[in-house]
Amino acid sequence: MKKIAAVVLALVMGAVLLSGCGKLDPEKTLYFFNYGDYIDPDLLKEFEKETGIRVIMDTFDTNEEMYPVIQAGQVKYDLVVASDYTIEKMLANNLLSPLNYDNIPNAKNLEKTYMDIMAGSDPGNKYAIPYNWGTVGIMYNTKKIPEGSITSWTDLWKEEYKSMGILMQDSLRDTFMVAEMILGYDMNTTDPNELEQVVQLLIRQAPLVAGYKNDAARDDLITGDAAIGMIYSGEYLYCIDENENLTYVVPKEGTNVWFDCFVIPKNAQNQKAAEAFINFMLRPEVGLKTFEYLTYPSPNAETIKLIDKEYLEDPAVFPDAETLSRCGLYHYMGEDADATLASYWKRFRGN
Repeated sequence: MKKIAAVVLALVMGAVLLSGCGKLDPEKTLYFFNYGDYIDPDLLKEFEKETGIRVIMDTFDTNEEMYPVIQAGQVKYDLVVASDYTIEKMLANNLLSPLNYDNIPNAKNLEKTYMDIMAGSDPGNKYAIPYNWGTVGIMYNTKKIPEGSITSWTDLWKEEYKSMGILMQDSLRDTFMVAEMILGYDMNTTDPNELEQVVQLLIRQAPLVAGYKNDAARDDLITGDAAIGMIYSGEYLYCIDENENLTYVVPKEGTNVWFDCFVIPKNAQNQKAAEAFINFMLRPEVGLKTFEYLTYPSPNAETIKLIDKEYLEDPAVFPDAETLSRCGLYHYMGEDADATLASYWKRFRGN
C-alpha cells in the first residue's frame, strides 16, 4: 500500500505541476524525478541561478515506485535518476531517449572503468550517465564484534550474533543476492531449483534476524540497537561520523555493484535542459560537492582528483580493482522473470 500511495502521490503532484505549465517558460523549466534527499539542494539553486532554468523536482523511494510513473507517461519528466537494472527495463520497453553527447561535453570527465561496467546495462553508454555508485556489504560494530572477524556473508547466519542484533535489507534483489553468493549462484538467477534453495537458506536465517530494514538500518547500527547488518556502502562515512566503532566490508564471496544514473524519458519535453543539467553535474567541483553531501563514490575522474586522499585510500569508499572483480550488476531479465522472483520473495516474507 505504501508503494501504491507513493506512485499515486507522484502522479498527482506531477499533474498539478504540469497543469500550471502555462505560467512557466517550458524552455526554462526542468522537471526532475529523483530519490528523496539524493542531491545537494544548493546545487539546484546554483544551476537555476547560472542558467535561468527552474528545476521542479519530485521524489520517490525505490526504482520499483519510480518505474510505473514513467511507464504510464501521464507525468512528463525531463530527467530521472534510475539504477542499472531498471535502466535495462526502461530500454527494453522503449521508455528512454538517447543522449546527445554534444550537449554533455563534461562526459569526458567520467572514469572509463565505471563507464565500461555500466555498459553492461547500457550498451555503448547511449542512454545513461553515471551519477553515483557503490556496493552492498556488511557493517558491524567493532566494540561488540572483533575487527577483521567478519569476512563472509555466512557471518550473518551465526547464532552468536543473534542477541547483538542482525539486520537484513527489506529488498528482494539485495537479500536474495546474499543467499545466492553463499550458494555460489548467479545474482541474476531465475532457476526455480536455485531460487528454492535461496528461499530455504533465508528461512533458516530468519529466526536470527532482528529486522528487515532499508534506510532505518543505519540508525540501528549507529545507536547500537544492532551490531551487524547489510547496508549500502554510501552509508559508511555517515555512520562512522556518528559511531566510530562501525566498519564496513565487502564479503569474500562477492556482491552487487550498483550504479544510479541520469536518464531522459522518451516523452521528455525539455531534453536540452536535462542535458545542460547533466553537464553541470559532471563538473569536477560540482562532483566534489555531491560527494561531500552524499558520500557515495564518484564516477567522475576529475572529481576524484579533488577528493581527500584518506577517502580515496579507504576501500569501503572506493573499492579496489580486486574487490570490483568479485562484484556484479543486477540485470533485468524480463517480466516473467520479475514475476517469478516476486513469487519466491512473497513466499519467503510470508514465513
